[in-house]
Amino acid sequence: MRLVRWGILATGNIAQDMAQALYDSADAEIVAVASRNLAKAEAFGETWNIPRRYEGYAALAQDPDVDIVYIATPHSHHHENMQLCLSAGKHVLCEKAFTSNARQAAECIALARQKGFFLMEAMWMRFFPAMQTIREWLQEDLIGDVRLIQADFCFDLPFDPEHRLYNPALSGGALLDLGIYPLSLTTMILGFPQQLRSHAQIGQTGVDELDSIICAYQNAQASLSCSMRINKPREAFILGTKGYIKIHDIFFSPEQLTLQMNGQAPQLKHYPFAGNGYIHELEEVHACLRAGKTESEIMPLDETLKLMELMDGLRAEWGVVFPGEIPK
Repeated sequence: MRLVRWGILATGNIAQDMAQALYDSADAEIVAVASRNLAKAEAFGETWNIPRRYEGYAALAQDPDVDIVYIATPHSHHHENMQLCLSAGKHVLCEKAFTSNARQAAECIALARQKGFFLMEAMWMRFFPAMQTIREWLQEDLIGDVRLIQADFCFDLPFDPEHRLYNPALSGGALLDLGIYPLSLTTMILGFPQQLRSHAQIGQTGVDELDSIICAYQNAQASLSCSMRINKPREAFILGTKGYIKIHDIFFSPEQLTLQMNGQAPQLKHYPFAGNGYIHELEEVHACLRAGKTESEIMPLDETLKLMELMDGLRAEWGVVFPGEIPK
């Protein structure tokens, strides 16, 4: 069976992580890499033994030997990059957050569906063995009806107005980069909330730096937080009528779960992931491509779009507007 031939668009830290996973995969080969800076593409290519190194993204999109492109640029560039690659006839795996806003996400999804190409948000959290186990436990009703989810993604990042998290021109802020994880965990389990309550602290560059979000459902709620200004354990709890599940720090790349069923001793379970964890996401992409699927059932495009709409609504409440956007 022919290997899936990948191109990597951008050469930052997360692209390095994905390159490692692709290098470890028995089902993939990296045939091309592109950067706006040729020297960076050359250095990246040398590190990972990639034969084709391009200056500029258009050349990568036009490479006839690339089956699928992994997009690792900041959120602010995802829309443009996906449009380029999909229009050139490539399947696409795009880093989260999928785009800067829902309008951009809808345009990319529509283009992929029109052209019949695979497209997925790279929400690697959903593909870990521990996350698969959580979905199975919930389906088996081990903790009963879920009543509360608690999840936090907070760390202390020194202020630098040029850093992508602090830079509004790069669609910075805690919500899109960090808050997407607890939100995606919540919607995976409970679906989309009927009501939202939130508060954000806005920093000197105009982006959200500390967010608290309550997702309200008819019989459940989720209490979520994200920040690049404070340290906090990055763990999560799923609490039900018959017990709870604890996802140990770090909840978005989990290896340990505690299952506590009422009246029983807690069970600490270990679910080691392969390599650096990205390979599980790749396995899903490869399986979809082999089966001729244009989207994943684990991270469906409609859910990606609704998550972007949800985050648009939160930003509108907080008055966070990125350059080029029209305030709501």
